[in-house]
Order: sequence, then structure tokens, then C-alpha cells
Amino acid sequence: MNCYRCTLTIVKRSEAPMEQVENFLSFVSTHKAELWDQTVEHLWLTVTSLILATTVGLSIGIVISKKKALSSSVIGFVNAVQTIPSIALLGFLLPFLGIGVFPAIVALFLYALLPIVRNTYAGITEVDPVVKEAAIGMGMSPRQVLFKVELPLAMPVLFAGIRTAFVINVGIATLCALIAAGGLGEFIFRGLSTNNPYMILAGAIPAALMALTFDILMGYIQKHVYMLIKPISITFAMLIAVVIFSRIISNSSPSKIVAGFPSEFIERGDGYMGLKNVYDLHLDVKEMEIGLMYQAVKNKEVDVISGFSTDGRIEAFDLVKLNDDKQYFPPYHAAPIVREQMLQKYPEIRYALMLLAGLITDEEMAEMNYRIDERREEIRAVAADFLKNEGLKTGLTRSGPGDIIIGSKNFTESFLLAEMFKIVIENYTGLTTELKLGFGGTKLLFDALNTGEVDIYPEYTGTGLLVILRSVHVENLPYHKDTVYNYVKKEFDSRYRIAWLPPLGFNNTFALMMRKEHAEQLKLKSISDLAKHTQNE
Repeated sequence: MNCYRCTLTIVKRSEAPMEQVENFLSFVSTHKAELWDQTVEHLWLTVTSLILATTVGLSIGIVISKKKALSSSVIGFVNAVQTIPSIALLGFLLPFLGIGVFPAIVALFLYALLPIVRNTYAGITEVDPVVKEAAIGMGMSPRQVLFKVELPLAMPVLFAGIRTAFVINVGIATLCALIAAGGLGEFIFRGLSTNNPYMILAGAIPAALMALTFDILMGYIQKHVYMLIKPISITFAMLIAVVIFSRIISNSSPSKIVAGFPSEFIERGDGYMGLKNVYDLHLDVKEMEIGLMYQAVKNKEVDVISGFSTDGRIEAFDLVKLNDDKQYFPPYHAAPIVREQMLQKYPEIRYALMLLAGLITDEEMAEMNYRIDERREEIRAVAADFLKNEGLKTGLTRSGPGDIIIGSKNFTESFLLAEMFKIVIENYTGLTTELKLGFGGTKLLFDALNTGEVDIYPEYTGTGLLVILRSVHVENLPYHKDTVYNYVKKEFDSRYRIAWLPPLGFNNTFALMMRKEHAEQLKLKSISDLAKHTQNE
């Protein structure tokens, strides 16, 4: 049987400052096309939302400056919107507007309203009443007073509001990458999930420069508003035209199969980049949070997602797994990994966690994931219910400072396994545990384990092989359960003094998934079939 092999090179752990700069510039050079696309997307989101907010905000500000009875309630409302955490606002809009650019622009529009509405209202109401009376005495109508006296005099204050709104939106727009809206946040979140500082900087630096450049420009305009208003308006219109043209060109490319992948899967050693090379895949990839992928494929917003073979939503959403016919993905058997120092200090941990060895089948894990994701059952209740049915003690819950810190990644199954570890340790030892759940990526959680910030977490053999041990030269290693497990167990012990305890039983391998009716319509059964289809598009 032919298996996909990995040949990976040694990565230097420490770099001199000049070497870091050179590596960063090299990263930017190799990703310049993607960086340009993300910068244009970011500018598009920011400018579009700013234009809408400026149009609506100026109108609202003018209205409440004339009808002052409305001012407190309107400004109170836009103030309330500003206090909503940006992540929460994006999450609130998802059920109504879906994922992508539209909900991102709506969220940015709402955030930009406050400074524009407030400054418009303040600028107009603070115009000297004597000046307005003089204009009326000269025979000007209310409309003429507004456009020829009040707005021109209020212009510096208005520009200050627009200036503030733009800077706010440049920062918040990075979060829109979480809902597949694109922008520079893609690099930032991908870098955070893979602990790649060059990737984080490649997203953060252009966003900061964009905000600073516009802030300086608007500050200069604010001081010379009466002289520069016309040429700046023309320049701004041309900029909008360029951004719109770039978007039209990028959207006019031939239709492709659209994939929704989380940040970590795109960059990790066993993720999309390697998969793309092995199968010669040509997918239009949208970056999104793990929790949004299944909803996106269900709602036909994407065609393919990367998922886990034990996810309960596969059956619930009528999805089909494409056969990995080139065996790209290694086995992903879950197991507790523990710092050797903690096993020496508390040897009873080993015996408690070994009660879980080989206990969970693929079907049982899929059922538990389904109960949590779709039935909205409590994670601890599901974990305790399973362990109780297996004859294990679950009744004891300890309180107080944690002797053992248990970590998890940011998806349902990892939360569930961490809860199981907590239950068996507290019921079969005299130790108290503390949970630190939801680490944003494998690298972050492993670094926390390696530095002693957590003591235990559930890991997968394939992830240990290709993501954590990617600095090791691996050659001719068959992708078999015991072979991979024994290899990562040996390497983790020798390199990190971290122990792999016996696997829990199930194999949660990565898989590419599609809606069943879509896969049948295109006659796709394997990843090779998908690759051939994308090559013929």
C-alpha cells in the first residue's frame, strides 16, 4: 500500500534580529500576491462601510440637530451599538445575514455611525447663533443656511468624525476574516493559530499603515478643509473606483469550487498546502472559523469543507466524506499527552487516564459530538453520561486551586475530552484539576504545555507527527496506527519530555466533505475526483 510520506527539514529555534527581518521580508516576498489581495479586500470593506456610514451618519446628524428632542435617544442608540463587542456583533448578524462580505460591511457600518453622527450633531449645533441669524436676515432659506453656512463651518468637526470612524473600522475589519469576509485578518488569525510571527506581522503591519496613512491624511485635510475639499473629494472618488474595479476583476474569474477552511488547516503541515500539492487541487478557499464551516456548506455558501471524521454534523447535515485515495492524511488517534514532570510528581494521573484507553469508538465519539453541537447538551453532562455508562465513577467534583491544569483546543471534541480527563482524574485520584479551554491553535496549546502553563491536553497522533514534529526529518514512515503512535511517543519523550499515554480508541482523521447531493451531481467520490473537476473548470 502506497502512503503519502513527509520529508521535513530542521527549523532553527533561535534567530538573530537581522535574520528575523530577512525572514519576514522573504515571507512577504513569497506571499506578495496574497498580501495584495487581502489588502484590497481590507480596503474594500473599510471604504464601503465608511461611505455608507458617512451618508447615513451625516443625514441622521443633520436631522437630530434640527429636531433636538430626538438627539438623546438616537445618540444613545449608536452609543449602545458601539459598546457591543465586535465579535459578538458579528456573531449576532450571522443567523440573519449569513457569512461573507455583506454581514461584515453591515457590522463595520454600525460601528462607524457613532463618531460621524455625534460629530455632525455637535458641529452643526455649535455654529454661532449670531452667524445663523445673519444668514436668515440676508434672506437665506433653511436649506441654504444648512448647506452654505452650517455645514461649511462644521466641516472640520465632521472630518474629525469620519477620521475616527475610518481608523476604528480598519482595526475591526481584521475580525471579519472570521466570517469569511477576507481582509488582512486572514494572515493575522492564520499566524496566531500556527504561532507564525511573520504571518501575523504580514497582516498587522499593512493594517496599521493603512490606518496611520488615512489618519494623517484626514488630519491634514481637517486643517485645510476649505482649500482641499474639492481635490480630495475627486481623489477619494478615484480611489473608490480603483478598489471597485479591482473587486470586479477578482470576481470575474471563472467559477470554481469554493472551499471553507479554518486558519490552522490552511497552513498546518498536514493541511491544505500539502493536500493541494499532492492532489493538484485548485479551490477558491475562504477562510472561516471551524464552527461556521458546517453551517456554510449546509447553506450552500461553500462547496467543500475540511472536517473531522467523527463530527456528528456529517450525518445531521447530510454530508459525504471524499475518499482520501492517495492516503495523504495520517492516522489521528486521540491520546492524552502529559508533561513528564507532572507524571513524576503525581504518578496516579497515568493510572487514572489509562482507564480511558481504547474506550471510545468512532461512532460513540460522533454521537457525543452530535449531542453537543446539534442538541445543545452540556459538554460535562455528555462526558459524564458516557463515562457512567462505561462503569466509571463520575460523581465527585473537587474545588479549590488546581493541582493539574488541563488544556484543550477550540473545538467541541477537544472540550469534551478535556472534561473527561477532569472527571476521571478527580474521581480516581485525590487531585483537583483546572480547565483552560479553547486555545486558538495546536502550536499555541503545545507551547503552553511545553512551558508548563498547562499539564495535560488531548492530542492526535497525526497532528503530533506533521504539525508539532515538523522539524524532524521523517522518511519512509508508514501511516499505520501503531507505527505513527510509537514514533510520536518516542520523539516527544526524547525532545520535549512529554509522554503520550495510550490512545482513547477512535481515529478522528481529517476529511474533505461536501453536500451529498452536490457530490452526487458532480459524480465526486474521492479527492482525486474533486481535483480532476477543479482542473477542468
